[in-house]
Amino acid sequence: MYDEDGFIHPYVPNAAPEARKHLLAEIGIENVTDLYASVPENLRVKGFLNLPNPMPSEHDLRRHVDEILAKNTSCREQLNFCGAGCWQHYVPAICDEITGRGEFLTAYAGGTYSDHGKNQAIFEFQSLIGELVGMEVVGTPAYDMGAAVNSAVTMACRITGRRGILLSGGLSADKHSQIRGFTKPVADLQSVEIDPSTGLMDLDDLKSKLNSDVGAVYFENPAFIGLIEDRGAEIAELVHAAGAMLVVGVDPISLGVLAAPADYDADIVCGDIQPLGIHMYAGGGCGGFIASRDEERFVNEFPMIMVSIAPAAGEGEFGFGWSTMQRTSYDKRHDSEDYAGTTQWLWGIGAAVYLSLLGPRGMREVGEGIMQRARYAAERIEGLEGASVPHMDGHFFKEFVVDFSASGKSVAEINAALLKRDIFGGKDLSSDFPPLGQVALFCVTEVHSKADIDRLVNCLGEALS
Repeated sequence: MYDEDGFIHPYVPNAAPEARKHLLAEIGIENVTDLYASVPENLRVKGFLNLPNPMPSEHDLRRHVDEILAKNTSCREQLNFCGAGCWQHYVPAICDEITGRGEFLTAYAGGTYSDHGKNQAIFEFQSLIGELVGMEVVGTPAYDMGAAVNSAVTMACRITGRRGILLSGGLSADKHSQIRGFTKPVADLQSVEIDPSTGLMDLDDLKSKLNSDVGAVYFENPAFIGLIEDRGAEIAELVHAAGAMLVVGVDPISLGVLAAPADYDADIVCGDIQPLGIHMYAGGGCGGFIASRDEERFVNEFPMIMVSIAPAAGEGEFGFGWSTMQRTSYDKRHDSEDYAGTTQWLWGIGAAVYLSLLGPRGMREVGEGIMQRARYAAERIEGLEGASVPHMDGHFFKEFVVDFSASGKSVAEINAALLKRDIFGGKDLSSDFPPLGQVALFCVTEVHSKADIDRLVNCLGEALS
């Protein structure tokens, strides 16, 4: 826009008076204020907002923004051992190269004919995720894992015709809050207790809460605190015997070494695609997915678009387009049981590139490397005075809990000491899980070297002394 002195902002082309006049004439009004005729006068802002003067010089603007960004401390300058839902994995250069191409660089989807190449790329994403989790049907990327979980558990309730949802008590506080907020109008939630001796779901408590009202049981594998649930088949048998459905949330980068959820009879699988070639960032969705068997009762309940393949007129040619749109909110509108929501096609393409690049062998190598690094880190930290790692006799992937209660120091104090040594410490869980005491969730991935882990241990020793 332009001010009273006639200044035209260089980054807003339509601020030029002639362009502005033409736009207003095109829509049949004389003044911008006519656009707000339906807004009562007492609700309109009077005068001008208290904003700084514009910077017409691109050089000045860039320097100003760089000064703001310089206040941040990133994982390029610091060692990072914090995960808890946004993890530092290596992103191959080709992932950025492909997702940065003009043909793909938008978070949203185009039409069947205008975005044929993008549709094919997303079809490949669906196929690769399906192979990874052992399912035949995968929807286009959800906004994030939280959105995927919400839709997955309510899908199960609609299919079974039941309102009850049992959630593992080991979910993160954020995830539990998301599910509670989304499902409150349509479902009844209960938590399954965690067995303190294992850190996993208490199956006796699960059995006591399974009844004819329960439509879905949800747990994550690996769990939020990194522990691997090796009783998946037993849990599935209990759930199915009660007439409910088993929904499993996964970290897809773990599936190079862990069994696919389909192998232990999960009905619906959901997960986060951020570990698959997507950088850490905040302020938007990192992408999630939902997968199921190729059965009509499942497919009809998927809220998001699906891209399908069909033979074209030319020999050996194929077309890619959106299928069964009648089940989505695009068609049902206000009668829809769920809504398609904001998709993350760009990150789906990045995940497809990552999976294609690594292949089954590469995924196995990455998974094994992560498990070995995490185990080494846990064993080294376990040897520190004032620190202990619960459930060391169990198996964990990428993340593990460290208990600092015996040190007499809070996690906040320890993390502050680590920060002074250029290390981001583990996620403080003391407020999310008060009974556990002063505990933190540490994350170790393929980006960490032995020297990085040794440095963490040495700095932790100094912080605890």
